Amino acid sequence: MRTRQVDLALRTPADLGEGPWWDEERNELLWVDIFAGDIHRFNPRTGRDRSINVGQPVGMAAVREAGGLVCAVRDGIGFVDEDSGNFTLAIPVELERTGNRMNDGACDPAGRLWVGTMATDLSPGKGALYRIGTGLESTRILDGVSISNGLDWSPDGKTLYHIDSSTRRIDAYDFDFYSGGLSRGRTLAELPDEIATPDGMAVDTDGTLWVAMWDGGCIRRYSPRGDLLEVVELPVSRPTSVAFGGTNMNKLYVTSARNGLTRDQLASEPLAGSLFVLDTGSTGLPPHPFLG
Repeated sequence: MRTRQVDLALRTPADLGEGPWWDEERNELLWVDIFAGDIHRFNPRTGRDRSINVGQPVGMAAVREAGGLVCAVRDGIGFVDEDSGNFTLAIPVELERTGNRMNDGACDPAGRLWVGTMATDLSPGKGALYRIGTGLESTRILDGVSISNGLDWSPDGKTLYHIDSSTRRIDAYDFDFYSGGLSRGRTLAELPDEIATPDGMAVDTDGTLWVAMWDGGCIRRYSPRGDLLEVVELPVSRPTSVAFGGTNMNKLYVTSARNGLTRDQLASEPLAGSLFVLDTGSTGLPPHPFLG
């Protein structure tokens, strides 16, 4: 493992911190605490962190071009007015799958939202990956997914990366910008069981993939061909996701979780659930807002 300087950005006891998303216009980081139903907005310059509760589990949040935020919640896709704190369920998804909830998501270069579902009790194969169009139409793209995670695109926008955490694989698909279609699915990298579980992911401008490793206490960096380039140690065992941010997009923010840790583990990981940041020597691309 490579030793890098990993700094504490925000000490917070998040149960299941997830979904970091950099707001380039405001130089702030959005992130969520899933089961608490909280969407957080963190200002690295002032250290201020504030939150809005949406009343149900929330897997991710991003800026909406029309104003406010778009978020993936248990019941589907919602909109949040940050001034009033009002939440509106805009697009119900999988209401018939009562044991499911939304998890990780991201916006593609055309401004469509991609988000996955999973069974709350972790039952395998119960989830799916959806594409939410700018006309607010919902299309199921992949079915039989267990824990949908790690969505991002190559710098040229021609490849979509996706992680179904339970498979311990990073998969890649050819991506059509105009139709939002996927083709030529293949495995980019496969991790042995003892390596822990791949979770959220971010791609830098060189096309390398930075993957948070749940129960691995690290971030693993892969080349676009799937070669392992680096392992970065973290002070917590359950990092959940990563996102590039900062004024020069050269900071990597890392969310983490306390969820499922024993009392002894929590005692040995006092920073579990906190938000971390590190200099990677790489630059990320600003995330795309939702155009719906």
